[in-house]
Amino acid sequence: MTWTDHLQADPLPWLLEESGPAVRAAALQGLLDRPADDPQVRAARRAAMAADPIRAILAAQDPAGWWVKPGPGYGPKYTGTVWQLISLDQLGADPAHPQVARACDYVLSWGPTSSGGFGCSSAAREAAPAPSSVLHCLNGNLLRAVIGFGRLDDERVQAAVEWAARAITGHGVERWYASGTSGPAFACAANEGLPCAWGALKELNALARVPAGRRSPLVQRAIDAGVDFLFSRDPLVADYPMGYGNTKPNGSWFKPGFPLGYVSDVLQTLEVLAQLGHVRDERLVGALRWLESLQDADGRWRNRHAYNGKTWVNFETQGAPSKWVTLRACTVLRAAYS
Repeated sequence: MTWTDHLQADPLPWLLEESGPAVRAAALQGLLDRPADDPQVRAARRAAMAADPIRAILAAQDPAGWWVKPGPGYGPKYTGTVWQLISLDQLGADPAHPQVARACDYVLSWGPTSSGGFGCSSAAREAAPAPSSVLHCLNGNLLRAVIGFGRLDDERVQAAVEWAARAITGHGVERWYASGTSGPAFACAANEGLPCAWGALKELNALARVPAGRRSPLVQRAIDAGVDFLFSRDPLVADYPMGYGNTKPNGSWFKPGFPLGYVSDVLQTLEVLAQLGHVRDERLVGALRWLESLQDADGRWRNRHAYNGKTWVNFETQGAPSKWVTLRACTVLRAAYS
């Protein structure tokens, strides 16, 4: 059997429709192994930059590089600066486009804290956030985006990678903050000081983009620790530590969607573990079967968490068959069953 035998029908012609150029470009590369300089990929990328949602996002950008208001840009959700950079990366925007490059420059100017990690701040002023505002979810999301946009060699990006590795392992951290990342092993103030699975997934999603040959021993230890944490629970049960009296995981965990903000889901767990080479682990058999069960008769998955009405333009329709979620699912199945 091949991975396509796990599909109810072939969604590839749908994913490759020219009416959705961003998805088309991603599918050409992710499912058909076309290189970035392939003429069809390049044409789709060009078309995507001129079509929504990328077009709407860039149209709302201030010439200085920010959205809504100057500053670190965590708020408002989900129209502020950091969310646009995260979304542009997920949409496969062109790193060389002047507005994308300007957004990266702006975030790298005002997002890093003195600790090295990216801080969560909605202040409307151009000043670095406090080190007590660093959380794994935002640091991971932004770190993945700027690495994807070719900024890995920037010293500020390297500092964020280093912060992530030290925060995960606890190595060399002199102080924890009650209002932010509150300890090693993904402990987070937003989860009453307990390890946070959402934060773990975002941080590992970022570190997975650091090429294996460029990972320091500390970064590799952090990745290994994160993988162990994810495998400490069945992702279908998702009984990771829950603070503030919660006894059930957030319902969004079982609703694969797009775009991906700070919320995570079972599908992202599979995506991250696939990137790190663990998706064929027998402990994921149940989660893979669950993923397969969500497709319809046309081999398509629905967008169950679409952020409709919260972004500059709706990316897709809540509850409708989703090209982006289908692409996410197919990428995982291909990694698991090829």
